[in-house]
Amino acid sequence: MNLTRHYYGVCRTWTRRQLIDGIRWRTRTGAPWRDLPERYGRWDRAYDLFRLWQRDGTWKRIFEQLQAEADAKGLIAWDVSVDSTITRPPVCRWSVKRGSPEGASRRRRH
Repeated sequence: MNLTRHYYGVCRTWTRRQLIDGIRWRTRTGAPWRDLPERYGRWDRAYDLFRLWQRDGTWKRIFEQLQAEADAKGLIAWDVSVDSTITRPPVCRWSVKRGSPEGASRRRRH
């Protein structure tokens, strides 16, 4: 991937570290890519690197490696909590259909 960008007659090269820091900044803040500060390089270069690594699985491998290292050090608690609560909507008397057993006790007025 070409990290060099020519504009205004100036050749500027960004290090991969700057681009990765830019990706981290964007992920941490949730800002649009176009709002990436210039100190991290051009936003489109950082975005291109992000998408390239996303497509080829680099981010997944980085995550799995960091997770394995943290787990080996005992920094991850693998507690699982399952909530089996069932929530049902309240039955409204107007939602009962006529002719149903629930509606049999209601009077019909003509």
